[in-house]
Amino acid sequence: MLTPADLAVYLDAHRVPAELITGIGETPTVSAAAAALGVSTEQIIKTLLFDIAGQPYAVITNGTAPVPVRPLADLFAVGKRQVKLMKAEEVIAITGYPAGGVPPFGHRTPVPVLLDRAVLAWDVIYGGGGDDRTMMKLTTAELLAATNAKLFGAD
Repeated sequence: MLTPADLAVYLDAHRVPAELITGIGETPTVSAAAAALGVSTEQIIKTLLFDIAGQPYAVITNGTAPVPVRPLADLFAVGKRQVKLMKAEEVIAITGYPAGGVPPFGHRTPVPVLLDRAVLAWDVIYGGGGDDRTMMKLTTAELLAATNAKLFGAD
């Protein structure tokens, strides 16, 4: 399994100026991460893996709201049943990181990234840092540059 140390190596190698934040305790949920950092839940991004018509995608959205499946299905012109959240063991196999600590990039197997436009409402965001005790602080511009994400959701 990959760790925050592996993510730090990735950040350095790819010149991503994000900051890993440690010493904040366990942050297994968006609400816990926001409380530990003293920020809005909407500033916390979550990276979830979805199987969309047989292809894995990292889907990034913010806050505690569920990922909107309809816009993902519409983006690929498939039915909602072809958009499925991957299981924890699949997440580890693809990303190398455990669910709850998955960063938006630096995965074991690179996968296309889909970014909810709602994330762009914030300049500074916080994402998974490799485990449930580490967060990563970065700007939305840094996120876009590091992921080459395709945007989805409301304009």
